[in-house]
This record gives sequence, structure tokens and C-alpha cells, in this order.
Amino acid sequence: MAYGFGGGFGGANMQQLMRQAQKMQEDMKRTREEIDNTEYSSSVGGGMVEVTLYGNRTVKSVRIKPEVVDPDDVEMLEDLVASALGDALNKIAEDEKNKLPNLGM
Repeated sequence: MAYGFGGGFGGANMQQLMRQAQKMQEDMKRTREEIDNTEYSSSVGGGMVEVTLYGNRTVKSVRIKPEVVDPDDVEMLEDLVASALGDALNKIAEDEKNKLPNLGM
């Protein structure tokens, strides 16, 4: 008596499932690379501070207009930079959420 998987669970179906899983992995990798190489910018304070990050969270640039630099109010400048960075990071997270399937990442 031969024991097999029968009922549609034969080797051909398993191969098809494996191909689908491999394609999904390749698509996820391609999407991850696309996000990692995308630039995400945020501008705050009416354009006084602008930051640009890559999707892999590497900072590309920080631009600060000279008129926002006040030696007597460094805290405001720090807040603007932190706000711009936070906003750019949120944009990356939102893009990841929309483009990558939820796999516990």
C-alpha cells in the first residue's frame, strides 16, 4: 500500500506554493530596497528647517536657514530639527506600512 498526500497535496501543488513564496520574498526584497533608497523630506517652521532621510533611516541632509539661528534660543532650533526628523521618520514608517505586508516587522 502506497502512502501519499493525495487530496490535492501532491508535489505539483507544493512546488507551486514554493514558487509563490519565493516570488513573494523577491517582491518584498525589491520593495524594501525601493523604500531604503527613497528620499523622505520634511520641512518645518515655514521652511526654516528641512531634513532629508533615506528610507533606511540614513540622514542625507539637514538644511537650516540662517535667520532661524538665534544663539539666545538654541532650544527652538533643536525643537525644529527634532520635529522635522520625527516627521520624516513617520513618513518612512507609513510607506513601509503601506507597501510591505505585516509579517511582525
